[in-house]
Amino acid sequence: MRIRHHGPVRGRRVVAALTAGTALAVLTGCGAADMTRQSSPYAAAQGAKTVTLSVQSWVGAQANTAVAAYLLEHELGYRVDTVQVDEVPAWDALSQGRVDAILEDWGHPEQEKRYVQDKRTITPGGDLGVTGHIGWFVPTYFAEAHPDVTDWKNLDKYADQLRTAESRGKGQLMDGSPSYVTNDKALVKNLGLDFEVVFAGSEAAQITQIRQFAKEHKPFLTYWYKPQWLFERVPMTEVRLPEYQEGCDAEPAEVACAYPHTPLQKYLNTRFAEAGGKAAAFLKKFHWSVEEQNEVALMIAEEKLPLQEAAKKWVERNEPVWKPWVR
Repeated sequence: MRIRHHGPVRGRRVVAALTAGTALAVLTGCGAADMTRQSSPYAAAQGAKTVTLSVQSWVGAQANTAVAAYLLEHELGYRVDTVQVDEVPAWDALSQGRVDAILEDWGHPEQEKRYVQDKRTITPGGDLGVTGHIGWFVPTYFAEAHPDVTDWKNLDKYADQLRTAESRGKGQLMDGSPSYVTNDKALVKNLGLDFEVVFAGSEAAQITQIRQFAKEHKPFLTYWYKPQWLFERVPMTEVRLPEYQEGCDAEPAEVACAYPHTPLQKYLNTRFAEAGGKAAAFLKKFHWSVEEQNEVALMIAEEKLPLQEAAKKWVERNEPVWKPWVR
């Protein structure tokens, strides 16, 4: 899920770009707080072993933060606060020192130029180790029965089978929240497809709908993304869109190409990066695979484990992976 931007593309995570007045929820500590008016009590605290991590709403980002927080607390002796912040406001909060680190960013060139290159208030923290990708997907059982559906040029052939009560007589392309920023309406229009973009309402609602379609063995076409644990439960096959070329999505209304593949990045507040001691060094070293992230994400989303318990289980099973991060 990516934010729309112009210029060189490094990726676009599709989440709501909330305004500066949006209230941000503190997930640990003393409860809800408006982070646009006050800092977390632990962010950039002078001389204290405290760290504040920004966490996005999707489960992969929650998995990153859960494991990082657990290791910071149990191996390095830090107090950790986590704050739920959407992507563009997170850059503002990071620049101002209201959070110390973002562990999964899908690419925001405008913010990188402003805060990393010009103001130098944010410092790159290195690759997360995971590559993100958005695309259109059909269930693998449908792709195996109709192999040509995996080419966008053949989608109209199956529009009748993909029609729903909400798609106004056309085939349905299911998206997540109506507040997400996607290319899908432009893609449908510019590729001349007989489809209607229908929003499920949220990521959770989209997952529920996908699983219901799969349970009934019905065909569906959905906007989805990797990495995501749901692929482990509902195998899906990507539909080939016109090949992505650098800059092909620079003009939002004219997009007619696939989404890019994006190496996900970490970012640190510059003051924290320079004076954050072992915590800053640890976060720079934090680097894991899609499979490792999905292992934690599955425990959170599928097994409904609390974040700390999921992190504890993963840490206990994977000492050779994380031990170099804390040295």
